[in-house]
Amino acid sequence: MNYPYSRLRLPIITFLITFLVSLSSCMQGGKTAEAQSPVEAAIPVDSDAESNAIPAPDTLTLQAAIPEQSSQPPVLVASSIADAETIIARKQVPILCYHQVRDWREKDSKQAKDYIIPEERFKEHIKMLADSGYQTVLPDQLMAYLTTGAPLPEKPVMLTFDDTSLGQYTVAAPELEKYGFKGVFFIMTVSLGRPNYMSKAQVKELSDRGHVIGSHTWDHQNVKKYQGQDWVTQVEKPSRQLTEITGKPTEYFAYPFGLWNPKAIPELKQRGMAGAFQLAGKRDPQDPLHSIRRIIASGYWSAPSLQRAMINSF
Repeated sequence: MNYPYSRLRLPIITFLITFLVSLSSCMQGGKTAEAQSPVEAAIPVDSDAESNAIPAPDTLTLQAAIPEQSSQPPVLVASSIADAETIIARKQVPILCYHQVRDWREKDSKQAKDYIIPEERFKEHIKMLADSGYQTVLPDQLMAYLTTGAPLPEKPVMLTFDDTSLGQYTVAAPELEKYGFKGVFFIMTVSLGRPNYMSKAQVKELSDRGHVIGSHTWDHQNVKKYQGQDWVTQVEKPSRQLTEITGKPTEYFAYPFGLWNPKAIPELKQRGMAGAFQLAGKRDPQDPLHSIRRIIASGYWSAPSLQRAMINSF
């Protein structure tokens, strides 16, 4: 027996089956989309199966985690700090060491005149550096260069001053500032406020004007002879006092007489010294940051002599 709608039975069944299959696919697709994490959703689809793999969270790069227009500076991670061998291999920055800046007196010995530079000669030194295109750098810049390869000016030089003598404040600092230069002043705290030495107020003023204040011990004793409490007396207390004067951390140290030994380095690190400066000796192969080389700018040197010494020494 033939029913009137038998001809429509097969098309209807086919339509229902197709509809149910489509509905099931859409529901499954929607569930998948909802289950995706934000990180997964941000990864573009690629036809290559291997490149579609989602990296584990700890392998995602810092770049991917920072919005494109973020002004946040890059973070320095421990793995980017150079090892001692790399630091030693970098080209050394010329670092000059001055002591007294004043005219010679009759009683000054021949040896003392190496450490005493007449005012006009000092001015000739600084003018030569400026005319030759040198630009001063400060310890933080030097440390960034040595440890990470951060760029420095084309002709960098560091100007350091030991022992707190008054001429450094009255003559040297104004001469540096005339050319836009900055210096590093290593302070011997026992001398603060004494005749012919800087006062606490003058040290703070130098710091406020953009110069760096470092420690040069309490009373200039040889670091190689320190024992026990000497580290507190000669390094810890003076650096704390300088921090109180300037309102800034005291993180750099100059060895009296330029004399040091490897045993001093952990003591300095323990007391917050990020770097330490000797004179012209060999750097420590294990810790070059605490045996940074300088040369004394002799009071006998003309400006051309100074320039030759810088080229030959660094």
